[in-house]
Amino acid sequence: MIKVLFVCHGNICRSTMAEFVMKELVRQRGIADLFYIASAATSREEIGNDTHWGTKEKLREQGIPFTKRKAVQITKADYEAYDYVVGFDRENDYEIRRICGPDDDGKVYSLLSFAGLDREVADPWYTGNFDKTYEDVDMGCRALLAYILQNK
Repeated sequence: MIKVLFVCHGNICRSTMAEFVMKELVRQRGIADLFYIASAATSREEIGNDTHWGTKEKLREQGIPFTKRKAVQITKADYEAYDYVVGFDRENDYEIRRICGPDDDGKVYSLLSFAGLDREVADPWYTGNFDKTYEDVDMGCRALLAYILQNK
């Protein structure tokens, strides 16, 4: 089983969007049983809260199913359990390493690096632009899936 954990600041916008997009991509390809996909936060601010309404609205608009969930914070045990720990910006990458320790196993990635881009996925909590975030998340998840399938 290939285990992917998406990690953003609050686990209510970007990471949940990526979680549900990636689940849909593997479902469409008939390989969902090969993957375990989840998401987490680096901060404790939103712990227990459901996915942001803007993320839900965008997923609904794109026909991507989602479920009710509660934000959780990443732990060192998560680093050990997952094959890919995927952040969205430099702050996420820093905080993942602060919480989990050094990335000795080379598991921590930035989502858009899989698409060959050296930029961050903007946080729609601040920008209000769920369309742009979705475009980046979709592109990044497709590139991540291609990378995983090529390297498994």
